[in-house]
Amino acid sequence: MTTIMPAPTLTEGYRNIKLSSSRFIRAAMRPIIPAMHTLLVEDDTDTATFIRKGLGESGYNVDHADNGVDGLHMALNGQYDVMIVDRMLPGMDGLTLIEELRKRNVHTPVLILSALGEVDDRVDGLRAGGDDYLVKPYAFSELLARLQALARRSQPEMQGTLLQVGDLRLDQIKRKVTRGDTEIQLQPREFMLLEYLMRHTGQVVTRTMLLENVWDYHFDPQTNVIDVHISRLRRKIDKDFDKPLLHTIRGAGYSLHEP
Repeated sequence: MTTIMPAPTLTEGYRNIKLSSSRFIRAAMRPIIPAMHTLLVEDDTDTATFIRKGLGESGYNVDHADNGVDGLHMALNGQYDVMIVDRMLPGMDGLTLIEELRKRNVHTPVLILSALGEVDDRVDGLRAGGDDYLVKPYAFSELLARLQALARRSQPEMQGTLLQVGDLRLDQIKRKVTRGDTEIQLQPREFMLLEYLMRHTGQVVTRTMLLENVWDYHFDPQTNVIDVHISRLRRKIDKDFDKPLLHTIRGAGYSLHEP
């Protein structure tokens, strides 16, 4: 008699991540949009850690909120290519979070995660503004495939967008930065640094956040690599212009915003 083995679940993935995650991700993942910026809103620590690790290995840049209120704030103030939202969240449930985003004309594609899998549950999620709905437990490979599908559907819209703060513009596709009518030449790391700051416009970005998301380093945040690159970037985007955009928040980090 033939035994049919069930697909690996998320819980099983926790135990096998060191052995299997890198292998199946390399096989399954086909880069669609470079450095996909993802917001994960998930209150379960183990689930969030597993998803962040897997997506990080797949080329995604992941920010995380562990409650609905913070998730809504990050979604409104950051710029993300895709969002993963758990349905049951403290502070504000996932469907309410999505409804609030849609009311405010934030159309970032959203994948809903939920243990509620009845037809009515899925319909409620999609009617609230979700773009896809994945029922727990699930295989990580399926989550990854669904994110890829969302990216393919939204790619034409994303390719036509620019990041902009005041008269500073960053074209992600052309890899071009301008301020007013002046084109600014940036080194690759400077471009990544500016892109991250612009995606978090108005927020205080800490040194640790920059090390982990721009350099992928996890070491002493007192290193001066941040100061050196911030100084170079400030000279290029602010020095010859009337209004500075890149601000140092003493004792906290940096913030890119109009005065």
